[in-house]
Amino acid sequence: MLDQSERGGFLGGGNRFSGAVSQIAAAGVLIVVFVALSIVAPSFLTADNLFNLGSQTSVNAVMAVGVTLVIITGGIDLSVGSVSALSGVLGVLLMAEYGFDPLIGILGGIAVGAAAGLVNGLLVAVVGLPPFIATLGMLSVARGLVLIATGAVAVFGAPDSFRLLGQGVVGVIPIPILLILLVAVCGHLVLTRTRLGRYAYVMGSNMDAARLSGVPVRKHTTAVYVLSGALAGLGGMIAASRISSGQPNFGEGLELDVIAAVVIGGASLFGGRGTVWGSLIGAFLVAVIRNGAVQLDISTFYQNVLIGVIIWLAVWWDSYQRRKLGAET
Repeated sequence: MLDQSERGGFLGGGNRFSGAVSQIAAAGVLIVVFVALSIVAPSFLTADNLFNLGSQTSVNAVMAVGVTLVIITGGIDLSVGSVSALSGVLGVLLMAEYGFDPLIGILGGIAVGAAAGLVNGLLVAVVGLPPFIATLGMLSVARGLVLIATGAVAVFGAPDSFRLLGQGVVGVIPIPILLILLVAVCGHLVLTRTRLGRYAYVMGSNMDAARLSGVPVRKHTTAVYVLSGALAGLGGMIAASRISSGQPNFGEGLELDVIAAVVIGGASLFGGRGTVWGSLIGAFLVAVIRNGAVQLDISTFYQNVLIGVIIWLAVWWDSYQRRKLGAET
């Protein structure tokens, strides 16, 4: 097993410093955008809108935690949008068509996501497909399965109690916001307190060195994709609960927002760097931008352009920092 000093050797202090700077910068931008929208859009800074913002962000934020694990290993998961749709639809079908309890339906949806993640992980770790190709294929397969299962028609009929997952509150706090915190804490503990988390950073920093050091690369690569799929499944169930139905067209393009959140939050697409809290900052920044644009009646077309530019800047910064660190060493 790799000890802390070995892990530090793989990661490098400069790499960690660069990641911290990226997270601080993203947090600073989030604060600036939040304050600006509070001034120019009076309806933005209201309790109803803020709670709605938090609930809307829950789907992306939960999924971003799983994608963070994948990106830290140097992989990518383009399938989370389609997998979340498949999970949401099949979870609702379990309740509406087969009469299962909402808890079983939710767990079933999460299991569907985990199964899709397992396929992704095996294709990458065992078959040897590049993560981009493996998950791009799953994006298409999952979307096709959704349309086959529903005939491209929304699924209704889930019991009213299912709405609690996406619409319920504990006191005054929406349950989706509590789920963000729960998933984030668990994800943070996985990254910082478990062997899987340590090995994820090592594999992302140098896969060949990880193999030579005895890291069971196939096992842990598969595990991170399973977790990403399971959290995509949970995100799909939250989204289905929010609208009390399984929508076959849900999640189209959602993977771009999720990956954007992770990259904006300081994770490196080259692997070896990233944190759960940084990804949450990125998820809320994307959500605040989209929510604020709606408040200001700005077209979604312009929102997409802005998010794309932010992704360019985040990846450019990461590349610049890597070149700088390489020149110094």
